[in-house]
Amino acid sequence: MERRRIGAATLEVGAIGLGCMPMSWAYTASQRSGEDSLRAMHAALDAGASLLDTADMYGPFTNERLVGRVLKERRRDAFVSTKCGLLVGETHIVANGRPGYVKRACDASLRRLQTDVIDLYQLHRADPEVPIEETWGAMAELVAAGKVRALGLCALGVRAQRRAGGGMHDATVRQLERVQQVFPVSCVQAELSVWSPEALEALVPWCASRGVGFLAAMPLGNGFLSGTLTPGQGFEPDDVRARHPRFTAEMMAANQPIVVGLRRVARRHGESVTAAQVALAWLLGQGRHVVPVPGTKRERWATENCGAAGLRLTDADFAEIAALPPAQGSWD
Repeated sequence: MERRRIGAATLEVGAIGLGCMPMSWAYTASQRSGEDSLRAMHAALDAGASLLDTADMYGPFTNERLVGRVLKERRRDAFVSTKCGLLVGETHIVANGRPGYVKRACDASLRRLQTDVIDLYQLHRADPEVPIEETWGAMAELVAAGKVRALGLCALGVRAQRRAGGGMHDATVRQLERVQQVFPVSCVQAELSVWSPEALEALVPWCASRGVGFLAAMPLGNGFLSGTLTPGQGFEPDDVRARHPRFTAEMMAANQPIVVGLRRVARRHGESVTAAQVALAWLLGQGRHVVPVPGTKRERWATENCGAAGLRLTDADFAEIAALPPAQGSWD
């Protein structure tokens, strides 16, 4: 698989990554299987998708332990990314950016991941009670201590961005400018996909101009862009899509032209090419610093997603995708 740089020239990953969150968090619990998830990670690594993206809050903690089982066997094949800064309670999630906590969280992640060093340590969310420079400074000390190789920042969620006013990612860019004065940012992670392209306006160019990597989260639109979901199918209560405005039966039906368009492009490239692979190839075409990180807990989908790295879209393909109707349904 093609390799891409994450910030510093010495950090490289496969052009497609693997988001491990669905294995332990946010999606239907009844469909989770530890053994299936392990097979998915091994399949991704076999295909060259070296980036395994997790976080201490997924589970919480169980996702890192699952990834750790693979790292124990295949540490040299993997580039491990995890996150800190969010605490999961019974009914809510809160940010904690206190320097002491960040250092303890890192040590705990290292134990669960069964590794001596985290390749990319990301701040999941800034703590409004702690200056972000203090949090980032503590993370920089982890690099100096040899526990972490590089630092990354996750973009604010859509609702937080809108409350902050201005452009969709203006608040995140302001955070990036502040922490960049403390220690170099190697990577930014934010949602980016065919049906959520907002990061292309400011965030992706900001990264490109500074040699910063960009991890495209939710590159398949929570599964919608794969074309495997049926309008009105419903989701179990513990699945985040059960409460998501774009996954009502009405909105899923209204947004079907996007999937149809992706399938039309896929057919031009061969019978085995899928809508999901076209959606991922579209992301790869947004810049050499962009690495899509599709999440899955199934070996089949991990293998299919990795196949997108070899798909080359034409100018006509990009033009056709650009002409697709924008997605309907508010994220709020």
